[in-house]
Amino acid sequence: MIISRTPFRVSFFGGGSDYPTWYKEHGGAVIGTAINKYCYLTVRNLPPFFEHKHRIVYSKVELPLTVNEIQHPSVRAVLSELHNGEGIEIHHQADLPARSGLGSSSSFTVGLLNAMRAKQGKISSPHLLGEEAIRIEQEVIKENVGSQDQLWAAHGGTNFIEFSRSGEISVTPLIMHEDTSEQLNSHIMLFFTGLSRIASEIAGKQIENLAQKQSQITQMAGLAFQAKDILQGAHCDIADLGEMLVESWHLKKQLASDVSSSEIDDIYQAAMDAGAYGGKLLGAGGGGFMMFLAKPEHHAAIKQRLSKFIHVNIKTGACGSKIVMYEPNGFF
Repeated sequence: MIISRTPFRVSFFGGGSDYPTWYKEHGGAVIGTAINKYCYLTVRNLPPFFEHKHRIVYSKVELPLTVNEIQHPSVRAVLSELHNGEGIEIHHQADLPARSGLGSSSSFTVGLLNAMRAKQGKISSPHLLGEEAIRIEQEVIKENVGSQDQLWAAHGGTNFIEFSRSGEISVTPLIMHEDTSEQLNSHIMLFFTGLSRIASEIAGKQIENLAQKQSQITQMAGLAFQAKDILQGAHCDIADLGEMLVESWHLKKQLASDVSSSEIDDIYQAAMDAGAYGGKLLGAGGGGFMMFLAKPEHHAAIKQRLSKFIHVNIKTGACGSKIVMYEPNGFF
C-alpha cells in the first residue's frame, strides 16, 4: 500500500495569466501558497478475488474491468501511462470538498502521479510532478486549466511563479521575514460558500475572452509582481495586500459574466463591512471558497456576519506532495 499526501492551495494574485494561450504570447506571473489541507490517495494492488479487476473510490465507486472503462478522467489518463496491467485499487480522501476553488483537481492528479510512480519504485521531484500534471491535464485530458495549481500541489510553499513566452515556468519561493509569515497566517480567513461549480467550464469562458480582456489580465499579473515586493520587503503591511485584493477582485469579475453572482457579491461586501482589508473568490469563480485578509481583532465580527458559512482555519506554506506511507509489497 502506498499513500500520497498533496496540499491544496490558495492563490493570491495573477490568476488568468497562467493559461498557456495567454503566457505564451504575453508572459505571466502568479503568487499563492500551499495550505495545510490535503488530498490523500491510497494505491495498492487489488487482490484477484472479485469480478471486477480495478476499484476506484472517490465521490463515486467504479468497478471497471479495464483502464479504458474508468470514468474519472485523471485516473484513466494516469493509469493509461503508468499501469502495469495488475488489478489496482485507488481510494481518494480529502480534507476539503472538490470543485471549491482550491486546486483540488490538480492536487488529485499530482498525488496520483506521485503514488503511481512510487509504486514503480521511482522517486519524483516536485519539478517532474508539476510538469507531468500540467501535461496530463492540458494535453491528455484537455481540460481548461491553467499552469499554477499543479505547481503548488507539487512544490508546496509560498511562491512567486513566472511564466515565460517560451513556455518555461520558474517557481521561486518567497523569502519572507518571520513576522511577515506570521502576519499572513494571523490575517488570512477562509470561508466555504457552499456553492459548487465546474471550474473547467468557467475557465473555458475566460479563455475565450482573453483577447478582449488583455488590459485586465495584464493588470492582474502586474499585481503579482507588486505583491512579491511587499511580501519580501523589510516591513510588510497586510493592509496593502488587502487593497490589492480588492483591485484584483474587480478585475477578475470583468473576465466572464459568471465569475461572480449577487450572492457572492453580498458575501464579499459583508466581510468588508465587518472589517476585512480585502478578499477574493478562489479558483475560476462561480462558487467555492472565499478568502479574506483582516486584522485578527476583526475576525470575530467577520465570522458573525458570515455565520451561515463554514469558516476553515488554515496555515500557509505547506509542504508539497509527499509519500507518507510506502509498503509496495503489502499484498501477498
